[in-house]
Amino acid sequence: MKAATDLGNSTSRAAPGEITSLLQAWGRGDEAARDRLAGIVYADLRRLAGARLRRGGAPTLNPSDLVHEAVIRLIGQTAHFESRAHFFGVAAVMIRRVLVDHARARRARKRGGAAVRVDLSKANAAVGPRDVDLVALDEALAELEKLDGEQARVVELRYFGGLTFDEIAEATGISVSTAKRSWASARLWLLWRLRPRG
Repeated sequence: MKAATDLGNSTSRAAPGEITSLLQAWGRGDEAARDRLAGIVYADLRRLAGARLRRGGAPTLNPSDLVHEAVIRLIGQTAHFESRAHFFGVAAVMIRRVLVDHARARRARKRGGAAVRVDLSKANAAVGPRDVDLVALDEALAELEKLDGEQARVVELRYFGGLTFDEIAEATGISVSTAKRSWASARLWLLWRLRPRG
């Protein structure tokens, strides 16, 4: 568990291709590679978490808490990561799960009051402010996944993981233009699905 507890202690930068090499070594069971990787990607994950939290969603979580919880879940994975983009894609899933679990727990404590809100429009949008409940967003994404799994995955990677369209294309095996089209279509569908009713 060294990687989860000592994450912030490494300031080293990765050489080109080093993250992929470390991911492959970790996949073969090399715990030292896992620990080195955690130190290298911590700053990126913390920046992602900070950006995600600035959009709203978990007022009692700070970026370090979010990253630590996500990394603990990542370390528990037995997945073999193929690339940096694939790793950050899985990290996006973990960040989403941590945020949604936190929002659900908060909602349960408040018995439905003070639902956690997020700003969907700040996720690279040209539309005015649009707050949505984080649990409602998660439920809408689950619904979208049944309709179009690719679009749901692109939203997850872009919104929760902060991946660029190039990284999304690499992580999913689709073209950059397809990733952009999926994002635009999914975003419109989500804005419609999460619109205020009545």
